[in-house]
Amino acid sequence: MNINMTLIGQSITFALFVWFCMRFVWPPIVAALEARRKEIADGLAAADRGRHELELASKRSVESLHDAKQRASEIIALAEKRAAEVVEQSKQEAKVEGERQLALAQAEIQQEVHRAREQLREQVAGLVVAGAEKILRREVDALEQRVKWTNILAMPLVVAAAGLIIALIRHRRQRAGGDGRSGLGGR
Repeated sequence: MNINMTLIGQSITFALFVWFCMRFVWPPIVAALEARRKEIADGLAAADRGRHELELASKRSVESLHDAKQRASEIIALAEKRAAEVVEQSKQEAKVEGERQLALAQAEIQQEVHRAREQLREQVAGLVVAGAEKILRREVDALEQRVKWTNILAMPLVVAAAGLIIALIRHRRQRAGGDGRSGLGGR
C-alpha cells in the first residue's frame, strides 16, 4: 500500500473523528457541565438563604431566652410577693401557696429551657448548611481548574497535529512532482 494513501486515509479518518467529537461528544459534555454549574449555584443560593434564616433564628432565640429569663424573674418576684402577703394572713396557707407558685415557675423555666434547646438545634442545622456550602464551593473551584487546564493543554496539541498534517501533505505533493500550490488553499 502506498504511504501517501495511508497518510491521506489517516488524515481523513482524523478529520472525521474531530467532526464526530465536535458534533456528538462535545455538546453533551458542555450541557452536563452547565447543568452541574447551575445545580451548584442553586445549592449556594439555598445555603445563603439558610445562613440568613440561621442568623434570624439566632437573634430570635437570644431575644426569646432574654424574655424567658425576665418572665421567670417576674414570676419568682410575684411568687415571693404573694407568699409574703399570704404569710400575713396565715403561715400555713403562705407555705402551700409559695410551693405552688415555685413549682409553676420551675415548670415554666423548664419549658423555656426546652425551647432554647430546640432553637440551638436549629442553629446547629444552619451551621451544617454553611459547612456544606464551603465544601460545594471547593468542589466547584476544583472542577473549574480541571476544565481550564484541560483546555490549555489540549488546544496546542490539536493545533500542532493539524500543522504537521498540512506540512506532510505539502511535502508529499512536492515530492510527487507538484509545486504544493494545488489542494489546500494553494499557498
